[in-house]
Amino acid sequence: MAQLSDDSLAFGGKLATLDEVRAALRQRLTPVATVEIVDVMAAGRRILAQDIIAPLSIPAFDNSAVDGYAVRIGDVAPVGDTRLMITNRVTAGSSAKHPLGAGEAARIFTGAPLPEGADTIFMQEDVRVEGAHVVVPAGLKRSANARFAGEDIAAGEIALRQGLRLRPQDVALASALGLADLPVRRRLVMALLSTGNEVMAPGSVVGNAGLYDANRPLLAALAQAAGCDVIDGGIVRDEPEALAAALTQAASEADVVISSGGVSTGEEDHVKAVIERIGRLDWWRIGIKPGRPVAAGVINGKAFVGLPGNPVAAYVTFTQIVRPLLAALAGETWRPPLGLPVRADFAYRKRAGRREFVRVSLGDEQPVRLARKHRQDGAGVITSLTASDGLVDLDEAITEVRPGDLLSFYPFAVIEA
Repeated sequence: MAQLSDDSLAFGGKLATLDEVRAALRQRLTPVATVEIVDVMAAGRRILAQDIIAPLSIPAFDNSAVDGYAVRIGDVAPVGDTRLMITNRVTAGSSAKHPLGAGEAARIFTGAPLPEGADTIFMQEDVRVEGAHVVVPAGLKRSANARFAGEDIAAGEIALRQGLRLRPQDVALASALGLADLPVRRRLVMALLSTGNEVMAPGSVVGNAGLYDANRPLLAALAQAAGCDVIDGGIVRDEPEALAAALTQAASEADVVISSGGVSTGEEDHVKAVIERIGRLDWWRIGIKPGRPVAAGVINGKAFVGLPGNPVAAYVTFTQIVRPLLAALAGETWRPPLGLPVRADFAYRKRAGRREFVRVSLGDEQPVRLARKHRQDGAGVITSLTASDGLVDLDEAITEVRPGDLLSFYPFAVIEA
């Protein structure tokens, strides 16, 4: 069962930094224990549950990287042409009939094993065939166009490490090692719910004071990209008892519960008080914009995060806080993505001590592209996400951005992965 430890993540009244929250999550969340064996064809994006040791070497034998002629480089004259007798023909999937002798060459094809004694391959377009002989030029280095056993990976080496979220190239390596299935951790189950008397499901009829719920679909898509199975908890009214019942039910079904809305300090914002009553509130005030406040803690041993109701704030806090939380629960070796250098095409001021993520679009300028700030800052402006390319990260020490300043940029596709 995915659980938080009994140690509190609370930071008291202090405004917690994003790095503090991430470090606490990594230290105090216990990954799910269940391991599943899945077909390698279905292993993409799953979290590897144990190290994979290479059972064989790749390549398993010395072979040719090209179509051509295998030779012993010692037989080739250092200047001028060399005439060699063709005594073998080796195709992929077959073996040479006999070792390569002095003054001999073997016709060979890509992937075919090198005949014993051969160490170099001339590409077919670089030679001249004269009956039963091949004429090769001088100047080729020993081992050219040859692939030797174990040069990719040797038997006994760690091929893939525990905690890896398997990428296409990782499952390719596993398959090349002859592995038909892989041990992975089971998928996390996330329960999602929205709060608010004004929030309505898409497709329903809203009155003058209603608005359609964008957050659950937004968060469901982000959760699925992170490898979670999603339980839709629906929309819960701003009523303490209804909220308590919905959150308790969600915690009984899922590994992690995510809500949006109701985490501020207004009279109709009940999430903080409800969590303190039915579970444990570990932190509430995080120095992040857009996003503060974020209510987080535990309900019946299950991780809970209450995100802001504004869609942009929900997006930012999910990618920056919930995503590393999911990694810790899933046993994933996760690191914050590397920022790409861009130059600001805007001026901006912010408070010290608060991490801010600014929506930007990139220009085509080279070698360092310009980042143009979206014209609207509002945390409820969804088009500021759809019309931008990503976020620039302004850390707690920055108080001012000037045009030309070098900033770290994160494409949406990178922070959503």
